[in-house]
Amino acid sequence: MPEIAAPKPTTLAELQNSGWKSRSVKEEIRSNFLRMLAAGEPLYPGIIGYDDTVIPELNIALLAGHDLLFLGEKGQAKSRIMRTLVRFLDEFIPYLDIPEVPVHEDPFKPITNTAKDFLASHAADQVPIGWWHRSERYVERLAPGTKFADVIGEIDPSKLTGGVSMSSESALHFGLIPRMHRGIFAMNELPELDELVQVGLFNILEERDVQIRGYPIRFDLDVFILFSANPGTYNRSGKVIPQLKDRIGSLIQTHYQTDRDLGIEILKQESGIDLGGPYPVQVPYFMTQIIEEITTQARKSKYVDQASGVSARFSLSNYRTMIASARHRAVLLGESVAVPRISDLGHLYSSSLGKLEVDLMGSHQMTERKILDSLVANAIKVVFEEYTSEHGVGEIANVFNKGVRIEVGDLLPSADYAERIKHVPPVWEAAFEVNANDQPAVRASCVEFVLAGLYSLDKISRASKHGKVSYEV
Repeated sequence: MPEIAAPKPTTLAELQNSGWKSRSVKEEIRSNFLRMLAAGEPLYPGIIGYDDTVIPELNIALLAGHDLLFLGEKGQAKSRIMRTLVRFLDEFIPYLDIPEVPVHEDPFKPITNTAKDFLASHAADQVPIGWWHRSERYVERLAPGTKFADVIGEIDPSKLTGGVSMSSESALHFGLIPRMHRGIFAMNELPELDELVQVGLFNILEERDVQIRGYPIRFDLDVFILFSANPGTYNRSGKVIPQLKDRIGSLIQTHYQTDRDLGIEILKQESGIDLGGPYPVQVPYFMTQIIEEITTQARKSKYVDQASGVSARFSLSNYRTMIASARHRAVLLGESVAVPRISDLGHLYSSSLGKLEVDLMGSHQMTERKILDSLVANAIKVVFEEYTSEHGVGEIANVFNKGVRIEVGDLLPSADYAERIKHVPPVWEAAFEVNANDQPAVRASCVEFVLAGLYSLDKISRASKHGKVSYEV
C-alpha cells in the first residue's frame, strides 16, 4: 500500500509541534542549493553554454547570500536564469493566513503590527496557517514606467478618509517588494528605473526595511533582490546611482555563445516547433547551421550596432520563418515532407528587419535589407566552405564550364530539381553527400545549398527574376 503524505499543519499550534523552523530566503536558497549540488542534480536546466563562465560565478554568489545583477546584452538568458532560481526555494512555506495582512507573514517572525496583534490576542490553535508555493514567490518588473508606489508603496487616500491615521501602517498601500516578503523580486532593465525609485531601494538592499513618504513605518523585509541590465546603459554615467550599485552584492556577466553548435542546441530547445503532424518537416543540418551562422555574422558585422546586441531571438525568429516557408511550399505542392531550402531564406526579411540595429556610422547608408542579404551570403559561404573541405563538392563548379544553367525557387516542386540535373555529369552525386537521403525534397535542398555555396565563392553567377534564381557561369 503506497505511503500517504502527512497533511500539512493548518494551525499555529500544529506548526509549532511539527518542528518546522524559520529561515531567511537566502538561507533557504543556500541550503537547497548545497543539497542539490552535493547530490549532482541539474542546477539550471535549460541554461546552455555557461558551464565554465556564468554558472561558477552564480553558484558562488548564491552561497555568499548576495543580491545579484545580471549584466549582458539582450537575448543572453538573463531573465531565464533569474526565473530558474525559484527552484532553490522550498516547495511550500507556511504563512499566517490572516485576510487583513497584506504579506505572507512568517508565523514565528511577523513584521506587521496587524499580525503581531492577532497573535497576541489568539491562542495558537486559533491561528490559521496557509501554505505558499514557490512558483508564487517570484515576481519581476520591467523598470521603464515603474513608479515608487508600484514597487515600494504609497499612502492609501481611501484609508485616510476612513479615519485611519497617516502614521499608521494600515494606511499604506504595499508595493511589489513588500508583498514579496519571503520571496524573490526581480527588476529588469535597472538603468531605466526612475531615480526616485532607485533611492527607495537603498534601505531595502542595505537595511531590509521600507520607508514610505518619510513616515516612521518600518518593516524588516526578507527578500532576495535580482536586477538585470544592458552594459551600454548600466555603465553610462548617471543612469544608475552609485550608492545603489555599491549595495548590489554580485555582478554576473552573461555573454553570447561563440560555439555555433551550442547556439544550435539553444535554437532547437527554444524554438518550440512541432516538426511532425500532418505536414512534417525535415530540416537538413546545414540549413540549421546557416540560420545560426547568420546570427554569428550579425554579431561581428560592422554594419550592425554591436552595443545593442543581436539577441538569440534573432535566430529563433529566422528558424521559425524558414520552417514555415518550407511547410507552406509542401502544402501548396502536395509534397509529403517539407524540407527547407536556401530559397526559403528569402523570407527572412519579415523576421529579421527590426531586430537589427543598424550602425549609422559604419553602414554607409546601407539599408537593412542589403545588410541582411550580406549576412546571409556570408553565412552560406562559411558553412559551405566547411562542407567543401569535408565532401569535396567544389569540383562540381566545373560542370558549369560546359554551359549548364539551373533554375531554382522557393515554390519549385522538389521533383523538378531531379529533372534539372539529370543530364549533369555523375560528379553531382557528391552534392548529396552533405545530407545523404533519397527523398526528392532533401535532394532539392542539397542542390540549392551547393549552388548558393558555389556562388558565394564566385565560382558561378546568379540572376534573379520573378522570384526564381538561375545559376550559370
